[in-house]
Amino acid sequence: MIRVSVPVVLASASATRRELLGRLVGEFEVVPPAIDEGSFEACGPSELALKLAEAKAADVAARRPDALVIAADTLVVCEGKIIGKPCDAADAERILALLSRHPHTVLTAVAVATPQGRRRSFCAEARVTMKPLSRRQIKALAAEGDVMDKAGAYSLTPDDPRLRGLEGSIATVMGLPLDELAALMAELYPQDKGDA
Repeated sequence: MIRVSVPVVLASASATRRELLGRLVGEFEVVPPAIDEGSFEACGPSELALKLAEAKAADVAARRPDALVIAADTLVVCEGKIIGKPCDAADAERILALLSRHPHTVLTAVAVATPQGRRRSFCAEARVTMKPLSRRQIKALAAEGDVMDKAGAYSLTPDDPRLRGLEGSIATVMGLPLDELAALMAELYPQDKGDA
């Protein structure tokens, strides 16, 4: 666990990110950001993910200037196109069919804001190859309630049977790159001690 001398706030409503951050810091608060994600433009996927994560961190930091604010944004890129969250079940089926046929990249950008006004951000990348999914499997996955909140309409776990290959961190795919975040927190708060 990493311990820092200020309150920690996760700027995300994602249950997966809450679970991941809990592995790293133990206690923290959740304050969802209030930004219009559709209003952002960028030259490429990495830049877009960074802009979104930084905007989320800035929004919550303005409300919680006393805290270390951690925000993240995840994008999926396949065949050169950004794959966002599905708009409905049919769109989820289309996305899942595409991703099960083609290797794709998952980008998770993380932005951190400190009470001292420091801002840091990074973008981690993972390459995912899924096993081909049958039409029935795709329909079943698309019917799961949480896919509408996921970029690429899916989430993976380390032992996921749908996973054929992974280059990079599973935590990046899940939405919060823990190794990179731990290194950043240690850089920002070198005097604070952790027990792991």
